[in-house]
Amino acid sequence: MVETALDRLLVGEVVAGLPVRDFRWHKGRRHYSGWYFASTVGRLVAYESRLELARILLADFDRDVVELAAQPFQLTGPDGEIIRRHIPDLLLVHADGLVTVVDVKAPSRMKDSKVLAQFEWTRQVCSRQGWAYEVWSGTEAGLLENVRFLAGYRRSHLLRAELAPEVLASARQQSTIGGIEAALAGRFPAEVVRPVVLHLVWSGALLADLDEPLGAATKVWVAA
Repeated sequence: MVETALDRLLVGEVVAGLPVRDFRWHKGRRHYSGWYFASTVGRLVAYESRLELARILLADFDRDVVELAAQPFQLTGPDGEIIRRHIPDLLLVHADGLVTVVDVKAPSRMKDSKVLAQFEWTRQVCSRQGWAYEVWSGTEAGLLENVRFLAGYRRSHLLRAELAPEVLASARQQSTIGGIEAALAGRFPAEVVRPVVLHLVWSGALLADLDEPLGAATKVWVAA
């Protein structure tokens, strides 16, 4: 681990590095740890719980996020008369250069005074650095399930990516996933077209209403 002052921290080196905390797996562990392949950065990103994985999924889906790292660094510093040490869960870099530090915490912990004090200290530290700070404890279940489903189509090399121009051209005339499939049915079967449609929704080339379960009736339109 490298120690440095926060105002000398190079964000690019942080996102290219490894998590500062070791991950351990053992029988009976209450949290599910693992690695997720993030298409945004083209590499594995570690997570320590399913809730943390959910936030990573949303970050990977967000076209405004261009870099992300898990357990990026340990913050150490004074908070009144005590010295705090805290490892945030995620660091996100946005297209405009904004940095967001994220702490993921289960809703059941959100009223714990010690947890809230740690959050407030971290928020102040981030603010002095010009960074945004986010405490995340979940989102609307339907949206998350749709994003989780779309993540299965994030790898373009696993589908007929060369069909993307055909799908986008059809999407300018059709308003639903089923309509696109029907318009292309004479040349390509639906089981080939739909993965491309879903990949384009994941990548942001197509936009969709994600408040309802994805299906043939889902409305889609070409991103501006």
